This record gives sequence, structure tokens and C-alpha cells, in this order.
Amino acid sequence: LEEEFASLREFIDDYPYVAMDTEFPGVVITPVGQFYAKDEFNYQQLYCNVNLLKLIQKEGILMENFGELLTTSGLLVNKRITWITFHSCFDFAYLIKAILLEKLPEDENDFFLYHKKLFPTSYDIKMLLRQPAPSTAKLTGGLQEIANQLDVQRIGKRHQAGSDSLLTAQTFFKLRELFFADNWSQVSAEIQCQMFGIKTSASNASLLDTAI
Repeated sequence: LEEEFASLREFIDDYPYVAMDTEFPGVVITPVGQFYAKDEFNYQQLYCNVNLLKLIQKEGILMENFGELLTTSGLLVNKRITWITFHSCFDFAYLIKAILLEKLPEDENDFFLYHKKLFPTSYDIKMLLRQPAPSTAKLTGGLQEIANQLDVQRIGKRHQAGSDSLLTAQTFFKLRELFFADNWSQVSAEIQCQMFGIKTSASNASLLDTAI
């Protein structure tokens, strides 16, 4: 593990893109209580499930060791590093949990603060698909379906984190090439640090801009 992170530290100057996917058990708990907005419910569902469950692993590494090495890798708190994801709220939640070595914060504002601090440049393909050009092209479905519509070929098996991460990267670059060649600066500013599945409200966004 240490050797792999040493390699990553050497690569990041020349290859500043990180595509990320995790495999997790899904949603097994539904929060109970009074919620004033769907966004509040969605975060509490995320909070309960991620704090209870673990990523799916067969043998492998200790998440404590992974989180510690990731923290000192140069990949975090680095605006030059672009994180690419697909439907990313649970992926980032598990990653933040590993980095913090503790449970996720109960307050969603704190979670958004951690996310923007640790991953200041991140893009979720599902947020890209909401833009007018991909919507007009009627790109729909999950990662594999979107990749198929864009003629992006998978390497490896479906629902394996490595294969899904590579497919996520290839799909992102194909989308950017086909639909955002002329307006990427504008679009990227609109969706930066937005995670599909939980919504950063206007008040949260203002708080983040002030705090970071």
C-alpha cells in the first residue's frame, strides 16, 4: 500500500485526474423522524448508512491505513487535482469517513465543508448530464448505459471499483469532448463540488464560499 501511494505521489504532477468509485452494501436503513425537506432526509439516510456499514472488501487493506496515507498523498486539499465521479454522494461519504477515522458529521453543513475542503475540484457525471446539451441528446441510465450510448468501451468487469473508475474517467472525457468543448469553464464552475444524491442548498453554498 505504501509503495502504491509513493507511486501516486510521483504521478500527480503529470496526471492530475482521479476517477473514483466504491462498492458498498447499499441502503439498509431508512431514517425515522420529521424532516422539513427531502434534502435533509437524503443526508440523514446517507449519514446513517455510511456510519453503520463498511465498503465491500475481499481481504484487501485496512481503511485506517488507507485514510492515513491518502491524507499525506498530495491528492487532498489540492485544487490542481480533479476528482471525477458518477453519482458520488456515497462514494465521497465513505472516503471522508476513512480520512477522518471517525463517523460522518451529523450536520450536513459540516459534511459539505469537509467535502469542499478535501476535494476542492470535483465533478459528478450525473450533474453534467443535467446540462442542456446531454439532456437534449437523451443520455439516460447508469454508468454502463451512458458509456454504451457514447461508445465508450469498458475494460474489466462491471461493478468492480477499478473497472468502474476507469469507465467513469473515460465517460467524463468523452462527455466533455462532445458536449462542452466550447463552454467547459462555465459549466464546470456551475457543477463543481456538487454531488448527485444530496443537494447543496443556496445557504450551504454561501457558507462554503465563506469558510473555505
